[in-house]
This record gives sequence, structure tokens and C-alpha cells, in this order.
Amino acid sequence: MRGSDGLLAFFEALLGHTCPGCGGRLDRPLLCSACRKGLRPHRARLFGAEAVYLGSYAQYGGLARALKYGGRRGLAHLLAPPLAEGARDWPLMGVTWVPGLEHRTLLRGHHPPEVLARALARALGLPSAPLLFRARYAPSQVLGRRRALPLDAFRPLGRAQGIWLLVDDVLTSGATFLRARSALLEAGVEGVYGAFIALKREALGPFLD
Repeated sequence: MRGSDGLLAFFEALLGHTCPGCGGRLDRPLLCSACRKGLRPHRARLFGAEAVYLGSYAQYGGLARALKYGGRRGLAHLLAPPLAEGARDWPLMGVTWVPGLEHRTLLRGHHPPEVLARALARALGLPSAPLLFRARYAPSQVLGRRRALPLDAFRPLGRAQGIWLLVDDVLTSGATFLRARSALLEAGVEGVYGAFIALKREALGPFLD
């Protein structure tokens, strides 16, 4: 390890951090060597769109949670290259992300899909830009059940063109991706591909084609 990597590893060990991928000892900053070697892109056709992801939520949910709740923004720079490998042959104009709620972004200090999207754009050598905003809000839990996301949850920031990669951290039911994709198509884009850290496949089984 060199320089800042060694310093980061020292503080992670001091704070008792474990690898968010496997829960084991961190022999390198942010993610252990074994988990780094295991990062591989997978592709699937979801809701009629081509998508790239790293694996199931059961396997990679820890990485998504560490990026989202653990403040480990640096993970995006480790997750972006394998995702980029799976998306490199797509005719993309740029990379965008599913927009979040402003108060959550302020509380966390970052918006995980945006952090991941910008890292992925750099890995692909493409521009990144916000194309959507969150127009409607539905609480994530109501009496223990998720409330349906409004059809007009996302709206375009303006006109857009070309084919774009839409990034989110986790694909659960697919509702968020479908709403955001519809808004992008409304903005004028010609096509939408998807990129995610993990899929909750138990919820998506009937929709994988």
C-alpha cells in the first residue's frame, strides 16, 4: 500500500471497519483483495432494457449499503470499472442517474446513484449529467409495506437526445427504473440502458427476460 491508501487502511483498522463485501478483515482500503477480484459484470434484459450489474443483493447488498449509509463514497471508484466493462460496447452518449430526495442527500452528504454514475462515466470516458428531478415523493414504508411510486415521480430537467445509461444503486421491484426511464424518453432520449450494483432477484424473477 502507498501513501493515502496506507493511511486510510490504518484508520479503517483503528475504527474496526470490516470488508463490506464479505464481512472479513480489510487487507486493502475499502474492500478486501478477495472481494475486489470477485467483481464481475453481468448483463440482463430488464423490462425491455439492457442492464449491467455486479450480482444479487444477497451477495452485493453490503456494498450498496456501505455506499449509501456507511459513507464509503470511495467504493464507487472500485465498483465503476467492472460495470464499465459490461457497458463498454453500448452506443451511449452519456451517463445519468435516478434522482433522489434533497433532504436525504443533505443528511448523507451525497447521493449514492450520482456518485456511482459520475465514477462510471469517468471509467467509460463519457460525460455525466443530471437529466431528471424528483417531482413526487412517496414514503418508502407505510404500515410496513412499500407505497407504490407515483407514475409521475420523475420529470425531465429539459430536452435530451441520444442513448443514455441510467444508474441506480439497487434494482428492487423495477418501479423506480421504469418511472425514470419513462421520464427520460419523454425528454427525447432515443434509448435507455441500466446499471446497478445489485438486483433483488427474488422480486424481479417474473420480469427477467
